[in-house]
Amino acid sequence: MTCASAEETAVTTAGKGVADLPSVVLATYNVHGAIGRDGVFSPERVAAVLAEIGAGVVALQEVQTGRTGRHLLHHVRELLDAEAITGVTFTRSDAEFGNAVLTRYPVLAVERMDLSVPPHEPRGALDVVVDCGAWRLRILATHLGLWPYERRRQVARLLRALDARADLPTVLMGDVNEWFLWGRPVRWLHAQFQRTPAPATFPSRRPLFALDRLWVRPRRLLHKLDVHASPLARVASDHLPLVATLATLPCSAT
Repeated sequence: MTCASAEETAVTTAGKGVADLPSVVLATYNVHGAIGRDGVFSPERVAAVLAEIGAGVVALQEVQTGRTGRHLLHHVRELLDAEAITGVTFTRSDAEFGNAVLTRYPVLAVERMDLSVPPHEPRGALDVVVDCGAWRLRILATHLGLWPYERRRQVARLLRALDARADLPTVLMGDVNEWFLWGRPVRWLHAQFQRTPAPATFPSRRPLFALDRLWVRPRRLLHKLDVHASPLARVASDHLPLVATLATLPCSAT
């Protein structure tokens, strides 16, 4: 096992606000197209929730772009000064939809994975490596399908992808659409990453189901995992954000 020293973990990379982050904080958030529980389309409100969290890396699902410039990523770039990496899964005449990763850390590599299982809605994942200062972190951000056999095929593809860059500390996060804590895809992910807590994130008004999940490899890096349930978050989307804090002395994955 190789670990960085406390001095080495100080974030010195360029980027507004990065040096002020006390530790590596990540979040996953299904933003429901920026349409809140009140039916109001408000990307500004979702961006404000992200500002409350203050994470260095965020995985977003159900992101809509192309609506006369008034879309979520536009507001996030202005408010957080974060780089936005998009993974479009389907398009309409007036908009694009899919996943996104927001990062306040420099991006080293990006791959876009197609997880679609016809004839169902197209799905995908973003495979992103970021530079957190003295260490690199791999992020797999996804939104899985609604049908059990669909999710099984998608998780099998994600597990195969983990073999690449296996030496890097890795986080897999997103909306896995698994209503049962011990569904087969979740058991496969536990076997690969070790079990992590599963706090309820859906529906946002009174959460009952752990649809949004996060796993870390090696497991010892996960210091804290919470749901962000501010008054604003409870209305901005039908999901609540899931927020993780990684240990400040990161170790390699091996």
